[in-house]
Amino acid sequence: MILIQEQKMKKSYFCFFFFFIIIQGILDAQPSDYQERVNFYIREYREIAIQEMLMYRIPASITLAQGIHESNAGQSSLAKYANNHFGIKCHTDWFGKTLNHYDDAPNECFRKYDSPMESFRDHSYFLTQRTRYKGLFDLEITDYKGWAKGLQAAGYATNPKYAESLIRTIETFSLFQYDQPGSGQVISDNVHDLDDPVANPWLRQFTLYAIGPANRNVFANNELQMTIVRRDDNLSALSHEFRISAKRLMRYNDLKSAADLKPGDIVYLGPKRRKGASPGHVVSSGETLWQISQLHGIKLKMLYQRNHLTEGAVPYPGAVLKLR
Repeated sequence: MILIQEQKMKKSYFCFFFFFIIIQGILDAQPSDYQERVNFYIREYREIAIQEMLMYRIPASITLAQGIHESNAGQSSLAKYANNHFGIKCHTDWFGKTLNHYDDAPNECFRKYDSPMESFRDHSYFLTQRTRYKGLFDLEITDYKGWAKGLQAAGYATNPKYAESLIRTIETFSLFQYDQPGSGQVISDNVHDLDDPVANPWLRQFTLYAIGPANRNVFANNELQMTIVRRDDNLSALSHEFRISAKRLMRYNDLKSAADLKPGDIVYLGPKRRKGASPGHVVSSGETLWQISQLHGIKLKMLYQRNHLTEGAVPYPGAVLKLR
């Protein structure tokens, strides 16, 4: 009897210990998960914040910190369902789309936008067009502490520690670096050159369809949407930004491995077509069949079939390949 009780006690202790380890693991993971989410948010919206700073003299650090704080780094229901990253309510001067949401009171009216970029722009309008924020624009652009305290004093939020929270976010993630002269050019030089039609004339054969997440250029080709792999890109980042699984992106783009994707490559956001938009393609020196299939938005297997080629075949320069 005593032996049975001891075994039960040991089993209970083991279950409790195992449960404790699981809970502790979840708690330990939360800060790093949040930090990763914030870093992704910064990468996605930093250039928009800098552009708004250059146009409206609102420190990019303040814009990013407010966006992170108000939208929970893009994960709040307002951000997800209304693209509202700054918690801006309807007020009497708003005639656009709306979303009712609980905040200080039930069923409050919030502004709804078609894209996060619209939310960032309206945030700039909101601060520049209200007299209570007028004094903030007399501050130095690098005075993020003055801006944070001024926003709280002007009543942007009801949280008595709002300024403290913004300042802590700015200093924890070094957001103040984006307030410095030339920060926008550094980001542009390092990130946007490969998908910029001005810097890369070959992209001008495609139609600029939209500005996608992380301020990416999304092009239209063969009635498909596509983007270009940047210097600091990988398949995981593209999957996260466009909310398309990495497995699907690999299938859409005839990739055997994520490592096959290189800076400057075309990436389609949906399945490629059975036919190309043009009837044929003249092979250039060094071109592969995969590159040609990406250039024309045609499935690689269809390119093989239409030209009676075996898998792995290398086309010779000057050959004319059928695309239709």
